[in-house]
Amino acid sequence: MREITYLAAINEELREAMAEDPRVFLMGEDIGAHGGAFGVTRGLWEAFGAARVLDTPISENTLAGAALGAALTGMRPVLEFMFADFSRLALDQILNEWAKVRYMYGGQCTAPVVLRTPQGGLSWKSAAAHHAQSLEALFVHIPGLKVVLPSTPYDAKGLLKAAIQDDSPVIFLEHKAMYADKGPVPEEAYLVPLGQADLKRAGEDVTIVAAGKMCHYALEAAEALAAEGIDAEVIDPRTLKPLDEAAIFASVRKTHRAVLVQEAPRTGGVAADWGMRIMEACFDWLDAPIVRLAGADVPIPYANSLEAQVWPRPADIAEAVRRLVALEI
Repeated sequence: MREITYLAAINEELREAMAEDPRVFLMGEDIGAHGGAFGVTRGLWEAFGAARVLDTPISENTLAGAALGAALTGMRPVLEFMFADFSRLALDQILNEWAKVRYMYGGQCTAPVVLRTPQGGLSWKSAAAHHAQSLEALFVHIPGLKVVLPSTPYDAKGLLKAAIQDDSPVIFLEHKAMYADKGPVPEEAYLVPLGQADLKRAGEDVTIVAAGKMCHYALEAAEALAAEGIDAEVIDPRTLKPLDEAAIFASVRKTHRAVLVQEAPRTGGVAADWGMRIMEACFDWLDAPIVRLAGADVPIPYANSLEAQVWPRPADIAEAVRRLVALEI
């Protein structure tokens, strides 16, 4: 199977979706000739024209409202924000309109709108407080939204196809540190269903649950632990909402231990929710307390030396697993 980058996989799926369905169109700031802030839409303006690749003003709330309006008339818009940090400017539309329109109209309409936006740090030094946040918990908390955070090129392409075809609004979070990462992607079209976790590594001693960039760090930690005789299983939720509880619970009931990793700040994050769900469903199977690793509860610092201290690293995950496995209960 060929290998392409995370960025190329997303671009390829956008191209496929637009070629297959004339209702699909793109909206966003500088996504035309410039290809967006990271070049994800490069070449699509030339292929499909300005009527389907719309360069827009810098007005996130207006764009979110326009995208929903287009979706309600039968179109399938894919909206891009330059950074997930800026999505907060559109929260009134996303939280009060996108998420609630199907409910408010008694299910008589659909809202097939996708927001693609890069989030997270680690993409370049000194991204700082306004360009490096991880905001998945904000969207996961809102009924009516689906939230996706793919960790590989394969998942990015297949999940984006599922998101574009879905009749509910989908927040599609792309970790900008992974745009250049390569991985195997089939040449033929395929779809990865929303709400289906992936077993990234099988193991017997402990379950590590992590999404996005943290999934890669978990896999690095698992390889280091394997050399020490600790067999870690890594579960990638892929879709944060709806969450594949069954896959996570099955793994924890097998390994009897859980380490949960997120890049976002610790307080109020998705890992806390995962942990509570595991406690409710798997308490009798646990041989040790659940461990949670997360980013610090601080704005992302500008200084490189401070930025490096904010997020969990593979060594932190490995050490947490060692301590957990060493416990005798």
